[in-house]
Amino acid sequence: MRMKRISFSSRVAVDDPFDRVYGLEDLGFTGWEIVQDGVQTLNTGTLEDVRNIQKTTDLELTLHLPFSDLNPGTLNPGIRHEVLKQMMGNIELASDFVELAVVHPGYLSPYGSLFPERAWQANIDALQLICDFAEDHGILVAVENMPDVPGVFGKHPQEILRMTEEVDCENIGFTFDVGHANTLGLTDNFLGECTKMVSHVHLHDNMGKKDEHLPVGKGTVDWKTVMDGLSNFKGIFVTEVGSVEEGVESLAFLKRL
Repeated sequence: MRMKRISFSSRVAVDDPFDRVYGLEDLGFTGWEIVQDGVQTLNTGTLEDVRNIQKTTDLELTLHLPFSDLNPGTLNPGIRHEVLKQMMGNIELASDFVELAVVHPGYLSPYGSLFPERAWQANIDALQLICDFAEDHGILVAVENMPDVPGVFGKHPQEILRMTEEVDCENIGFTFDVGHANTLGLTDNFLGECTKMVSHVHLHDNMGKKDEHLPVGKGTVDWKTVMDGLSNFKGIFVTEVGSVEEGVESLAFLKRL
């Protein structure tokens, strides 16, 4: 299968993550998704590294907004302030490099689980504010479907549809994470109900039980069906695996389909 836009991404810490990006094009990748966690985080100290990558390569850059310890569905005002501060700060830092930012929806904290509708609305309100800020910087915010984890929003197609409808911003999109959908046995459901709204795609595999981020082809995902279902998609496919080597392995598998 030929894919014109295929990026690499990994949240796993690797040695010299910015240096390794320079070799991605030679390996067959056309882009890099910057994950805002760990040593590869875009910040004032690494901004020049990313500027150099942009200037000296043809890689298409996208941004994965931070998710560790951050909950857009929080009912704690102080945490909410920090979530918005970090999300908006990252969008502003990346605005010269990216046109799309992936965001994880919120989840039910122990307190939020007592008031799930309030937590849902807090999630919607936070995403609206993030989208409004991103729109001023020309960035599409693509909310991602989540794996089979208790209490997290956005696991099912109808939740994603409801979420994007209620956020009601022109720059809200959808990141279809194939591996996450597979943990719930819902890849076909997402393809059937949400294909037309897909803005971005994350590719990784698992055995159908938990979110393992295995190389593509090493789990139970029916990749031929998935890629056939996305045959009209013109956006970016991102391999989200543990290493560059696993990314190359995934790319080779996809080319054989």
